[in-house]
Amino acid sequence: MRCPFCSSEDTQVKDSRPTEDHTAIRRRRQCAGCGARFTTFERVQLRELIVVKGNGQREPFDREKIARSMNIALQKRDVDRDRVERVVSGIVRRLESSGESEIATDLIGELVMDALATLDQVGYVRFASVYRDFKEVRDFEEFVGKLGDDLDILDPNPSD
Repeated sequence: MRCPFCSSEDTQVKDSRPTEDHTAIRRRRQCAGCGARFTTFERVQLRELIVVKGNGQREPFDREKIARSMNIALQKRDVDRDRVERVVSGIVRRLESSGESEIATDLIGELVMDALATLDQVGYVRFASVYRDFKEVRDFEEFVGKLGDDLDILDPNPSD
């Protein structure tokens, strides 16, 4: 493993332990060259996935893009980050075990939307606004209206 600080390839594992959800191994490493310490994660990869974008472009799947998108949608929300990590791992497992090596971005987006709907309604709406490319307030109104009558976001003084 190359040191992220000095690029030396002489690094040593000082500690290894499974992550909380047991889907990866967390390794603490130290560089013999500069002495810096850093953490790496080792995960099982069932198959090599390729993401097919809407324009037909293909690129290697990157689980961190899903995690980043979800964390942005959940920014300043009271959602446990370990729970988000478990959800991301679940999405990746579903994609890897689907039997397909090429995955459309639409499928990934819908899986993230489904996961966010159960994690946090505000994060769900935030993600949807970007994913579905909301242009006007009306787009939000229509989307939130479809969520159900249990949300009173549009009418702060509902009449009973």
